[in-house]
Amino acid sequence: MIEKYYRRIIDNIPSAVVVADRNLKAVFANAPFRSLFSGEFRRGNVGRAFGCVREAEHRGICGQGECAKNCALISAFEDAYYSQTQTSRRVLLRLDGEERREVSFSLSVKPLGDGLCLGIIDDALELEIARELATAKNIQQRLLPAGKWAGGKRYSYMYIPCRDIGGDLPQVYAVGNSAFGVIADVSGKGISAGMLTAFVKAAYDKGAYSPAEAITSLSRKFAELNLDERNYITVAAARIDEGSITYSMAGHNVPILLKSGGGITRIMLNSPPVSNWFDNPSYFEDTIPYKKGDILVLLTDGVTEGKNRFGEMFGVDGAIRTLSLSRTADEFIKNLEDNLKNFCGELHDDVTAIAFDL
Repeated sequence: MIEKYYRRIIDNIPSAVVVADRNLKAVFANAPFRSLFSGEFRRGNVGRAFGCVREAEHRGICGQGECAKNCALISAFEDAYYSQTQTSRRVLLRLDGEERREVSFSLSVKPLGDGLCLGIIDDALELEIARELATAKNIQQRLLPAGKWAGGKRYSYMYIPCRDIGGDLPQVYAVGNSAFGVIADVSGKGISAGMLTAFVKAAYDKGAYSPAEAITSLSRKFAELNLDERNYITVAAARIDEGSITYSMAGHNVPILLKSGGGITRIMLNSPPVSNWFDNPSYFEDTIPYKKGDILVLLTDGVTEGKNRFGEMFGVDGAIRTLSLSRTADEFIKNLEDNLKNFCGELHDDVTAIAFDL
């Protein structure tokens, strides 16, 4: 009865703790620990309790062989047990599971007597935040286009977030025989931007045949969020029919590019961003023809505003040069990624592009 009472107390403290015996077998872990690492506590060696990917791939390896020689997790428990004094280590582990994420945390191990040691995660809050970010990143990756064909058109895309969570959202889908390409760029970076992209994904009306109507609907739903003026969304949307492209834009300052018989058409249509800056903003659309073999490209400003070490921008001209030397949508995307990385070195903004073979 008393043991259950003590376990209940430990289970409800905010710190993540795990108890292991002299054989490095985990015998108890509290709720915060289970939340951070294994969900459902797995008895066995400490590597199994933490969910170490090496232990998962090679059962029984934790604490044995070459793997254990440089393992801060193992040495922390062993040193605490044999010295009977508290030890601290900075531990780097690659965890098993769908995300296969790498985590770093501070571990303090205290001897309890009777061959038991108590391990305490000193920075559990930071680790919890990192876990949530990893989960959010995984969810955001699932929002990206899944295939290579839509409405009978082959497409390729590039999505490179400058942080774990990005503020760009590419969407490609089909309605009937028409292919649709939508690219959105939200304000901010990190978690707040990720939440806005999730909103765009849910709120954008894929059933609307008119790109302008879809953006207008998105604008109305955005207004219901009642966000301040720092929050906004730029959008470029296009519907590809047989022989024609119908497009609409909302504050997206990067033109859609069309490769046509060796020439480039820069498509411009000015409309305000999706925001609370204006009452009842209007969004328009236009239609242009295309020929078989053309390539349609949608970009975010992370492409054109990427800078090199001299402060020079990659620019629309850089995208046009890349497009002019590309024969297919897939080749353009590959060339664009290579050219951007060679030009910028390090990317400081989310970079997204969609290209269609027409």
